[in-house]
Amino acid sequence: MLTYSFEHKGNESLYEFLYNKIKEDILSGILKAGEKLPSKRALAKHLNISVITVENSYNQLMAEGYLYSVPKSGFYVSDISSQKPLVTIRPERVRSLPETSQTFFEDFANNSTLADTFPFATWNKLTRLTMADYANELMQRSPSGGILPLREAIADYLYQFRGILVEPEQILVGAGTEYLYNILIQLLGRDKIYAVEDPGYQKITHVYEANDVSCVHVPMDKNGVNVASLEKTEADILHISPSHHFPTGIVTPIRRRYELLQWAMQNSSRYIIEDDYDSEFRLTGKPIPTLQSIDSAGKVIYMNTFSKSLSSTIRISYMVLPKALAETYHQTLNFYACTVSNFDQYTLYQFIEKGYLEKHINRMRNYYRMQRDTILSCIKKQVHYNKVKIKEEHAGLHFLLEADTKYSDEELIKRIADKGIRASCLSEYFYDKKDAKKHTLIINYSGMEPAKIEEAVDRLFRGIFA
Repeated sequence: MLTYSFEHKGNESLYEFLYNKIKEDILSGILKAGEKLPSKRALAKHLNISVITVENSYNQLMAEGYLYSVPKSGFYVSDISSQKPLVTIRPERVRSLPETSQTFFEDFANNSTLADTFPFATWNKLTRLTMADYANELMQRSPSGGILPLREAIADYLYQFRGILVEPEQILVGAGTEYLYNILIQLLGRDKIYAVEDPGYQKITHVYEANDVSCVHVPMDKNGVNVASLEKTEADILHISPSHHFPTGIVTPIRRRYELLQWAMQNSSRYIIEDDYDSEFRLTGKPIPTLQSIDSAGKVIYMNTFSKSLSSTIRISYMVLPKALAETYHQTLNFYACTVSNFDQYTLYQFIEKGYLEKHINRMRNYYRMQRDTILSCIKKQVHYNKVKIKEEHAGLHFLLEADTKYSDEELIKRIADKGIRASCLSEYFYDKKDAKKHTLIINYSGMEPAKIEEAVDRLFRGIFA
């Protein structure tokens, strides 16, 4: 007869304690395969517990496969010799080491945003309003492309500030641009050839390659993607950032934009993906008109994100599909659930609708202008200022610093890192390394702490020239 003491059962219920004891005996081999267990009534009487307690324990053991029952015979131990023993003791958690042990004083390669710049008070107020005013809507399933109020607010915003005239049905909201890239690949087809800029944002290439689609790299000239080189690739889809290219900062002029549209119109399968990366933060003059706003043939897929205008961790992006593609999406891919929660969508909708987004962007544009001007002023005070050239400082939240130095780019990055500054070079973003522009640093300043700028620039120059 099975005998167990319940004296040290702790916080476990009687049936859980009995279940665990019998399971331990089975796993340890004390109870052998095929061995018959006492009846429920007999074991209950022997242990001085209720029959229902034994019954619950036996039922749980049968559900997990440790016991089986034979009608009018009783309960027997299952043969678990072929099963891997369960680990019943949780191993001690060991914290993994960070990818790099080096701590930097400041980071010119980081394009994140500071906590001080996020409108926490406003966002907090709107989250409370969302819970109060949209309780029913928060519990409903969001349409595949996102909730209608948010898509309407985005459509209005695009018309007022980017000159884009679209219907809410053409807009798809998603959690980050990477998710939207994956949707586009399914929509446009894996049999297509996708062209990206060289140099360019490497994650785009990684996304296409991870989806097993052909990806080609098109060299750029001073006006953007070289159309003659594009023609030679036989590409179907062109992925570009014409309003502010990363990392070169190039703004594609109107003539080249029409040339690219002409290229797209030569074949029905051709499309242009326009990534409007940080276009809101052109610091001189008005924002550059989008390629989509001059597209009369439905060839441009417009993409943007709130990661730059609000926070790098907000992870809400959207794309505007040409009407024909939007219809195809709703017919073939509408089964996908929207990857942004209703809670975040309704909060962002109110942030746009109540005018907070416009005010925030205006405030951040002034803030980033001060950041850039402070960095440029510190650079101009350096002893070796005559050995550098500043390029593309007006277009967005980074600029280029071309240095007259004997060191290789690898040596430059290491020397600068030794001074406590993280930096990256333009050459790192070239696919074709023989065309890579040397000795040119990319200066990101969106995530820099204002109080550290002067010393950060001093350390940067000591790393380059000392």
